[in-house]
Amino acid sequence: MIPSQVDATLPELAPFAHAVRERRPGAGTWCEAWTVGDILVHQTGNAEELARVLEAFLSGSPVETRGFEPREAPYRRMSDSDLWEAFMSRCRHLTEIAAAAEQDLPPGTEVMMWTGRTVNVPFFAEHMREELILHRWDLSGDDRTAVQALTEPWMTEHSVVSVGRPLLAKGRAGLDLGPEGRVEGRLRTPGTDDIVMTAGPEGNSIRLAAPEGPATIESDAATRVLLLWGRRPADPSRWHSSAGPETLRRVRTLLSGY
Repeated sequence: MIPSQVDATLPELAPFAHAVRERRPGAGTWCEAWTVGDILVHQTGNAEELARVLEAFLSGSPVETRGFEPREAPYRRMSDSDLWEAFMSRCRHLTEIAAAAEQDLPPGTEVMMWTGRTVNVPFFAEHMREELILHRWDLSGDDRTAVQALTEPWMTEHSVVSVGRPLLAKGRAGLDLGPEGRVEGRLRTPGTDDIVMTAGPEGNSIRLAAPEGPATIESDAATRVLLLWGRRPADPSRWHSSAGPETLRRVRTLLSGY
């Protein structure tokens, strides 16, 4: 049973938890390198780190964000039952810290220490919600629950505004741009702003902008979020493009996720 306060703060926890419990820890997922157990380890580390950074800031002793390996390594050594208990416990703790921060700090308060970026207080719970939605899709694929959650406008906004630039870093490293090279892409969902991405000598950028000119890829909203995170819907006809193979290859390489 998920406590009501946790469910109110992380409404995506229950469907994610159900999806995990339906599967064996060693079962494969849509995230090709991870099993169900690997995803649970990752999510436990996410919940712990989000709470750790926000709690340290709240106490007046800010800390840097740790990388994936140091935060996840202890959980990889746990039994399946202990890992499950740790995951639920870390989610409860994150909820408690998020509530304390919401009570004690204005929503616009800047927290400087999340992976070298400035984020605000609501970011921490919202980012865990996004992680729960995305990694539930890794478990369940394109079912109704996943598509509905991925379609929510805040998922697109959070992916672009709060996480966008780090999302492009891995993909840029896989492109041989050279000193003058540049990649530009425009992802379009009818009726919404485009997502415009660039990678070039000046660095990476990603933003929401009014539709203009041809799109590199057009899709439904859920598919667009999956593409941003380096994932693909099971049905490839949910997206289409007339940009040509070379442009499409470069943009999809840029969208490799992490």
